[in-house]
Amino acid sequence: MPTVAQSASDPWLSAFRERSDLEVYGDNAIGLFALALKFGLDDLETVAAESITDGHDDKKCDLLHISKEDGVAVIAQCYYSTKVKQSAPANKASDLNTAVAWLLQRELKDLPDRISVAAQDLREAISGGEVTQLYIWYIHNLPESENVRNELRSVEATAIAALKHHHPDDNVRVQVLEVGAGQFNEWYNDTQSPILVNEDFSLQVSDGFEIAGPEWKAYVTAIPLAFLRAEFKKYNVKLFSANVRDYLGSKESDNNINHGIKKTAESEPQNFWAYNNGLTILVHSFEPPSPTAKRRVFQFKGMSIVNGAQTTGAIASTGGRLDAAAKVAARFVQTSDQQLLYSIIRYNNSQNKVTASDFRSTDATQRRLREEIKQIPSAEYEGGRRGGLADAIRRRSNLLPSYTVGQALAALHGDPVVAYNQRADIWAVDRLYARYFTESVTGSHIVFAYSLLKAVESTKMALVTRAKKEPDTLTEDDNQQLSFFRKRGSTYLMVAALAACLETFLDKKISNLARVSFGSKIAPKRAQQIWMELIEVNMPLCIYLEEAFTYGLKSPEKAKGAILKFRSLVQATKKSNSATYRKFSNHIVII
Repeated sequence: MPTVAQSASDPWLSAFRERSDLEVYGDNAIGLFALALKFGLDDLETVAAESITDGHDDKKCDLLHISKEDGVAVIAQCYYSTKVKQSAPANKASDLNTAVAWLLQRELKDLPDRISVAAQDLREAISGGEVTQLYIWYIHNLPESENVRNELRSVEATAIAALKHHHPDDNVRVQVLEVGAGQFNEWYNDTQSPILVNEDFSLQVSDGFEIAGPEWKAYVTAIPLAFLRAEFKKYNVKLFSANVRDYLGSKESDNNINHGIKKTAESEPQNFWAYNNGLTILVHSFEPPSPTAKRRVFQFKGMSIVNGAQTTGAIASTGGRLDAAAKVAARFVQTSDQQLLYSIIRYNNSQNKVTASDFRSTDATQRRLREEIKQIPSAEYEGGRRGGLADAIRRRSNLLPSYTVGQALAALHGDPVVAYNQRADIWAVDRLYARYFTESVTGSHIVFAYSLLKAVESTKMALVTRAKKEPDTLTEDDNQQLSFFRKRGSTYLMVAALAACLETFLDKKISNLARVSFGSKIAPKRAQQIWMELIEVNMPLCIYLEEAFTYGLKSPEKAKGAILKFRSLVQATKKSNSATYRKFSNHIVII
């Protein structure tokens, strides 16, 4: 069994140690890194602001991450050892029994403040069908062990029993996992290549042809649907490792494309090739059939379906024998050019509606914003795309992640409920996208919004850290602010509340909020500092925003009512804070 010393040079560990931005989170840093590797998250500060529950009376839950867009939740216990050990302590794995029991079973009124809102959010997401996969992780940097696995089997039984009792009608899958050095190695290695299925394949084809470009070559043919189904059943979603989305599922409705695929395969197999757009499959290498051979056998190594996940998943869910006549067009593409490889992935997915959030980069507004942000010091912006695994692993310190920018804009423009609950929809739904990314929005305005969100997150993190390390120093006001920040979505609500007060801060009418910024010479980090004093003087008023959380941050009407009350109090206290507001207004540029 390898020791920590033997694995100290593992690439994943080196990458983790390079993330100096995560040091502030202590043992939870390794939990955030695990989330980044597994789910490709590229803004861990924002994730931490919502997900960390660790501290006094946390009921053994260090992290609760909920992603409604991915349909997953993660309950985690985190441990980082600075010493060489053969395995992680098993008692911390058994602690997850406590975490699961409190989060899923106990009455909400009995839960401590720290996790009551998190538990409510999780339960409502499960009941509403927004979470269908529950991960329970023990995350550490040591080798995995049988002792820990035994403890986690007990945790799995606890979780399944709790879900059956409290959510009998909800179809939630449970996966309990020890995320140690071995699992980190596997996840990290998976990020280094978009092709995870590396086996050799031989496939008899009827005909085909080869075509080549400067840095790529491809073989185009037709493959049996039975082959696709067999390989999906063997490798499952690993077949889609280069696809930006996995199989979406099938519903029995005429307008559901996946149901239509199944129906065609079963009722008109001889016409499937003509009806379907076909697949693009990335391979490490291929060998075309010999033109002189009696049996035309196409051989290839490695397989990742970059376009065709819905076709493959739909075919895999069919029942009975597939007709031999049922075939689908497929092109097998080989390239050793890494940049070209990712361009193939990008453009082969760009027509799929469900990936609209990842491909707004062709939008004229995003092109303009990227160019404008290039002119701002220490700022990068990709405009419509998540940073991807490279940014999830090795943080680009100047990057303004696209999804966080969308949330910041939504909150600043008065929609904290959208910012918190509809992170992906801001990019995917045309109505929402057009609301926040208007022609008036500038690169400097994006920095203005983003820096406010980061300043609020920083304020929250400072208070949470102080409560953990120096709880005796907290005043009553501090505790009230801490209680506010423990509410999920609180950072977006505070951004919206402060933005609603801008006319009071500036003592002037603002006809178009999108035209307000700190100008094009202010870097995001400096912009964040400008916001801090304004936040400090108004944080005591956060208790008047509490009514927005009556049933979680879900009601736009309740949020607007709370913000109006907050704004009235800011106006009432304007005179006592006039010096702070004048100082802030000196930085403002309105075009």
